[in-house]
Amino acid sequence: MDGEKVGLGIWDYVMFSLMLIISAAIGVYFRFSGSKQKTTDEYLLAGKDMSILPVSFSLMASFMSATTIIGTPMEIYYFGAQLAYVNVSYITGMTISAFVTLPVYFEMKASTIYEYVDRRFGKHTRILTSVTFVIQMILYMSIVLYAPALALSAVTDMSMWISIVAVGIVCTFYCTIGGMKAVLWTDVFQSFLMFFGVIAVLIKGFYDVGFEDVFKIARDGGRLGAPSLDPSFYKRYTLWNIIAQGIILSMGSFSANQVQVQRLLTLKNINRSRRALFVSMPIGVPLHLLICLTGIVLYAYFEKCDPLSPPNNPIHHGDQLLPYFMMKSLSDYSGLAGICICGIFSACLSTVSSCVNSLTAVTMQDLIRPFLLAKGLSEGKLTVAAQLISEY
Repeated sequence: MDGEKVGLGIWDYVMFSLMLIISAAIGVYFRFSGSKQKTTDEYLLAGKDMSILPVSFSLMASFMSATTIIGTPMEIYYFGAQLAYVNVSYITGMTISAFVTLPVYFEMKASTIYEYVDRRFGKHTRILTSVTFVIQMILYMSIVLYAPALALSAVTDMSMWISIVAVGIVCTFYCTIGGMKAVLWTDVFQSFLMFFGVIAVLIKGFYDVGFEDVFKIARDGGRLGAPSLDPSFYKRYTLWNIIAQGIILSMGSFSANQVQVQRLLTLKNINRSRRALFVSMPIGVPLHLLICLTGIVLYAYFEKCDPLSPPNNPIHHGDQLLPYFMMKSLSDYSGLAGICICGIFSACLSTVSSCVNSLTAVTMQDLIRPFLLAKGLSEGKLTVAAQLISEY
């Protein structure tokens, strides 16, 4: 079984192609509708007139990357469901961000978080932090694109480089021509694919193993335990490090990360922005819990035939577990495995498109705009410059 790969069917490729086509079409629609991205405010912040629901879905989709969808089940498979408890501290950190840091950006009428850095610490610090963000996002996008493509290419006949190039080109296309509105609405579409993919895996897993048997096997294998109260720094999961992890990660994302804050700034005022953040909680938390449950189902499904155990293991890394299950269990249903793969790449697209849009905003507003304004460029030309930055 070593190196075993499952061939994708024609309908799987059709589903993958449709996902890319629909995402691109949303970008085309917003390029030729509304104000047609004529100002940097419209292009980068959707004119600050977005409704709450698409922003809430976008917050969730950009927070849940493809590495979360394929990495979390692996973590649960190996170490148990303690990670699921982090959702409580996620909610705590997001609530703190909503009332402590978010009002600051609205009072300043900021378009990037580094405008606050400028006022607080000076122009040079703003430039330094902006450049650091640009480098960080370029490296992060590389991982987000590469990781799912690598995992899927290991268990299917899907070409890793073709999938990377296709996703990268489509993402750049709709980000460039459609601006922030296209990014937000494609995130809504991609969110539904993420939910569908995870739910399809769970239904098939429970059907194959049995609902009660899944939890019995997981309980007997020690995968359903609660976090320990032990204060030790040497244990992988305790109540204390889970609380700290969730609060720090969520506050870092929704208080000091341009990717998430920029979405919150697309609403008219602080009250609507807070509501969007609160609405995103009952969207994101259930999805994360379902992803954690997927790890439990995978553990029960592979209880007697661990695909990672040598000598005849068909896969060699934990991040291949979910793609391997999809192909092994769902490939008999035409197109279903393809839709689930679309769910993984939708998470990838939503995260990368969010990063591209935020990179454009930071590069334009923090690094290039002052220079271009000194040259006397009009608002229309500034918008064209932003679109060129997004493309390249």
